[in-house]
Amino acid sequence: MKLLVTGGAGYIGSVVAAMLLAEGHEVIVLDDESTGHADAVPAGATYVRGTIQDRARDVLADGADAVLHFAAKSLVAESVARPALYWRHNLGGTLALLEAMRATKTARIVFSSTAAVYGEPERVPITESAPARPTNPYGATKLATDTALAEHARMHQTGAVSLRYFNVAGAYAGPDGRWFGERHDPETHLIPNILSVALGSAGPDACVQIFGDDYPTADGTCVRDYIHVTDLARAHLLALDACDPGLHRIYNLGSGSGFSNLEVLQTCREVTGREIPSRIAPRRPGDPAVLIASSDRISAERGWRPESGLRAIVADAWQFAQGLAR
Repeated sequence: MKLLVTGGAGYIGSVVAAMLLAEGHEVIVLDDESTGHADAVPAGATYVRGTIQDRARDVLADGADAVLHFAAKSLVAESVARPALYWRHNLGGTLALLEAMRATKTARIVFSSTAAVYGEPERVPITESAPARPTNPYGATKLATDTALAEHARMHQTGAVSLRYFNVAGAYAGPDGRWFGERHDPETHLIPNILSVALGSAGPDACVQIFGDDYPTADGTCVRDYIHVTDLARAHLLALDACDPGLHRIYNLGSGSGFSNLEVLQTCREVTGREIPSRIAPRRPGDPAVLIASSDRISAERGWRPESGLRAIVADAWQFAQGLAR
């Protein structure tokens, strides 16, 4: 298949693009490099630099079987400080993409959504039927995009799938041995921040901050559901076959179990063999105590299950981080 990957110079987009190429697909990457990196685009992909608003229609005019849509702003704190930017980029960009798909008769789209649409969950594990009540503009823009996808599918008989991720981590080694992993700026995710301290790249006196140790959990720290980026990428490939005309499907992606921040820190210490200093910091506003996904729907309907646990996630992320430090 010929596939357009928007945001394919970013973390998850680049991994998915690399796996699609390994599966024998023709891949076009469209990215404006506002958060991505040109050198993250896998060899063999056609790379178009530009925004969705400016370039999507031209790219799709050459023909594409489907779109995998990752292009988005994704920092919660920034979304609170600059909500208009997030509405313009995340929802506005997707609306432009959907119009380009309509004009070029591109019939399938897989969307990178987020667990942030659920906000503070009433119960865990979180299922797709849980109330969607985002607590920040980032989650709100993703939820609005889901609504737009459903309406576009109904009106234009396209097929759409939204994949709601929980905590994605790890790295992917392509067939040629090249690693694809996280390198956000600023980095807000726990595992790469821990590994940065382990490497010393965060500064000689840096230590890991654990935000809050008084939550109602076993060790007092937040519990999160971690999924390996390669398991996530496999789900995108399966989702392409779930894009049935006129339908918008939603699937959660997670492991179904959780690890506390202190458990993640200890796993990083064991994998790296380094002490990794840490300190307890005050809670961050809006951090739920426990976020765990139910992935029963995609398991039952598409046969997807996560294959890699926390130790494998950390080990692969460590391999990638060490390569960046060289």
